[in-house]
Amino acid sequence: MKHKEIVAAEGWVFIAVPALISLACFIVSWKIAGIFWACLSFFCLFFFRNPERTIPEGAGLVVSPADGRVMDVTRIEEPLFINGEAIKIRIFLNLFNVHINRMPVEGTVECVHRVPGSYLPAYDVEAGYKNQRNYIGITSQEGRFIVAQITGLIARRLVCWVTVGQYLSRGERLGLIRFGSCTEVYLPGHADVQVTPGDKVRGGKSVIAKF
Repeated sequence: MKHKEIVAAEGWVFIAVPALISLACFIVSWKIAGIFWACLSFFCLFFFRNPERTIPEGAGLVVSPADGRVMDVTRIEEPLFINGEAIKIRIFLNLFNVHINRMPVEGTVECVHRVPGSYLPAYDVEAGYKNQRNYIGITSQEGRFIVAQITGLIARRLVCWVTVGQYLSRGERLGLIRFGSCTEVYLPGHADVQVTPGDKVRGGKSVIAKF
């Protein structure tokens, strides 16, 4: 399944429930309450939008796995999957960003590992190793990559659509995070990073590194 619906399927319950409550409020002439629930329904419709993106073509390109703002770019040692020096790019997603996660490169999903944790604000630097998170390990021609889906203060659900062994194209959808969150991507240490903290990026479209 490619998950190309204009609105992510996981969002319809959040859209339908306030819509029905709104309708009930209008039926009994509770107009203010009806307007409130209708606005909430429209916000959820907006939040779970799943737009098409034009994926950049060319060898050695790495695209952003999420919409949002680059919080930091750091060099670290990643001993579990990359097994060496890596570059971690942390992206903060606010409530108004598209929350669909995408493949940064073309490659094979080698592992999916969910880690329990807390719900610190997603912009907190400690969220990356204290919050609930889901690691997706990917092998490609350029090396090994990790996409980490991380919960936040409001985000309480990580949705992963991929399974071990799947081969996906650059920019292909791999999951979503429900309500304000953080996405991290770990690149091989020899990547030529194209973004700096403060940059705004779009999932599947913005080039964040080259090889």
